[in-house]
Amino acid sequence: MKHELLKLPYDYSALEPYIDSRTMEIHHSKHHQAYVDKLNAALEAHLDLQEKSVEDLLKDLNSVPEDIRTAVRNHGGGHYNHSIFWTSMDSPTKVAVTGGSREPAGAIGDAIDKEFGRFSDFKEKFAAVAVGVFGSGWAWLVKDNLGKLIIISTPNQDSPVSQGLAPLLGIDVWEHAYYLKYQNRRAEYVENWWNVVNWEEVGRRFVV
Repeated sequence: MKHELLKLPYDYSALEPYIDSRTMEIHHSKHHQAYVDKLNAALEAHLDLQEKSVEDLLKDLNSVPEDIRTAVRNHGGGHYNHSIFWTSMDSPTKVAVTGGSREPAGAIGDAIDKEFGRFSDFKEKFAAVAVGVFGSGWAWLVKDNLGKLIIISTPNQDSPVSQGLAPLLGIDVWEHAYYLKYQNRRAEYVENWWNVVNWEEVGRRFVV
């Protein structure tokens, strides 16, 4: 079974004005599609691996043949990370209409308060990690196997699942994620990104 590009649950323009539609279109249809295509190419001669989900491949990279391991790590990671990223966001207009929250509530909200203090403290710590990523990579809120929340960064397209961690929320800080609108102003991109975080989806991941 070939891996496929995730269909977005919203239009490219849905995250305006915080993430512009042109960036979304290029990011999704070009960058993410390229990761999917290159992952499928890497797995073409390995029928047994084609039956595995990208998450299972990334969880056990040592079981992937050495000749394609780097490709699976990079392109499989790119596919998986972006799939988390897209579904971590939603239209700010939709959230306002449906009465959704731009702050975490329920179990995820309680866990963030317990681990980081006030939500504003969590945002500050998470943003510092995101802005501080050297070069290209990601910032993540993850859950370890004991249910503890941790903020981490990963370089390039490395994925938290390869470290035995469950990603709950991730922000892409590769330049292609924000450069058309924000140029080199990564901190501004990160600050505005909070307006489109889908906390309902993050909460669902937390309780799984």
